[in-house]
Amino acid sequence: MPYATGALLALASLAGAIAIGRARRHYAEADQPALFCALLGFLLSAAAAAAGLMRHGVDEQAAQLWLSQASTFLGLPLLGVAALALGRGWAWSRPNWGRVLLGLCACFELFRQLNRLDDYCLLLNLATLLLIFYAGAVQWPRRAPALAGAGVAGLFLLAAGAGGLRRVEPFDALLIPAYPLLAWLLLALPGNAAAEKPVKTL
Repeated sequence: MPYATGALLALASLAGAIAIGRARRHYAEADQPALFCALLGFLLSAAAAAAGLMRHGVDEQAAQLWLSQASTFLGLPLLGVAALALGRGWAWSRPNWGRVLLGLCACFELFRQLNRLDDYCLLLNLATLLLIFYAGAVQWPRRAPALAGAGVAGLFLLAAGAGGLRRVEPFDALLIPAYPLLAWLLLALPGNAAAEKPVKTL
């Protein structure tokens, strides 16, 4: 990973985590589990990007692989599910969010044992992007969240295409604006306490 691009990606993900963390106090208790899972998703992305900046000894490569998988198979799906819950105003209990976490971990291990991680990764990423797009689209006629959801999904799809061509730098560069835009979208969604949150503009 080019150092400058990787560093910017780590900072972009960290900025999303900070924005979510600072905004949580404006939300009702019903939204806290979703926001915590979103915060975890951004932190995993930031950690994976930061690990990619390390010099590649055996230990560093193992850490980078673990964090990259955690971001792909846990962090990003959590962001998608959080977008769905906040977009629809669904209040899920903490135990239910725990089941989401355990379910994602169990599915990862199942497909790893079946040696089908690539197929699972593709399906999981597509499902996650559909959730993000849907969360923005259902806010219509509010145009800004709908456009943000489409923009995030589009940037991730373009990044996946660049990654499939083994062009790592464009992959990272496309994700740099995607994470802050996703953070903005999450904070623009109504959740269960729209009256308590500050009005946002784009």
